[in-house]
Amino acid sequence: MSKISVENINHPGSSRKVDAAMYEAMRSAYLSLVPASRPGLTIAEIHARLPQRLPQDLFPDEVRAGWWAKTVQLDLEAKNVIARTDERPLRLYKV
Repeated sequence: MSKISVENINHPGSSRKVDAAMYEAMRSAYLSLVPASRPGLTIAEIHARLPQRLPQDLFPDEVRAGWWAKTVQLDLEAKNVIARTDERPLRLYKV
């Protein structure tokens, strides 16, 4: 099993290794949904649309997909690929 290092915007300077295939599948799906400009989509809107974009062999249930979605979101924010708005509900867009 191949691993990839992910970061977390809430814990700068730390990283951990996760399954690369799972990460890449979720990253691809996540980035296909996040708009390129403001106002962006809410996290709930993104999570509602994710299941149809994920390979069912890797993500057969929503519980597992939820953890991966949050992990990828925080990693993409830490790497400045996506950003969040200041207003509520929180919205995400590509940098």
